[in-house]
Amino acid sequence: MAADGLKARRRGDYKFQLEYRTRWSDNDMYHHLNNSIYYFLFDSVVNTYLINHCALHPPTSSQIGLVVHSHCDYFAPIEFPAVVDLALRVNKLGKSSVTYEIGVFERGQEEAKAVGEFIHVFVDRDSRKPGQHGTADELRTGLSKILVDKARL
Repeated sequence: MAADGLKARRRGDYKFQLEYRTRWSDNDMYHHLNNSIYYFLFDSVVNTYLINHCALHPPTSSQIGLVVHSHCDYFAPIEFPAVVDLALRVNKLGKSSVTYEIGVFERGQEEAKAVGEFIHVFVDRDSRKPGQHGTADELRTGLSKILVDKARL
């Protein structure tokens, strides 16, 4: 999707949200959230959702998610101190892959500060290959709850 379309995202476009309180150490030398922190936040909101809503238990699950792609479009800076709402949705749910979209919103503001994409491929923990039957049922069920209608992409 073009950056203009992503920039138009609002909180209501997402089905799950997680709060994050920025830390002083999140800032870079320009006094705004460092780019690497956004990826830390993406990983945190995705895995929080997987653990709390998809029955994923990372230390013992037979399937694990490997990140095969990620990117971020930045629209406006966030500075410490701030409360950030990470908004999550699933744009595509394949047989063994899932494409997440994460909107980053500063508390009290409707405009997205950044929008990222994160793609997991769920594989067998030992072989590191997708299972013959794809994503486990519990994962698929949980992920389908935040899957958006293709018309809203």
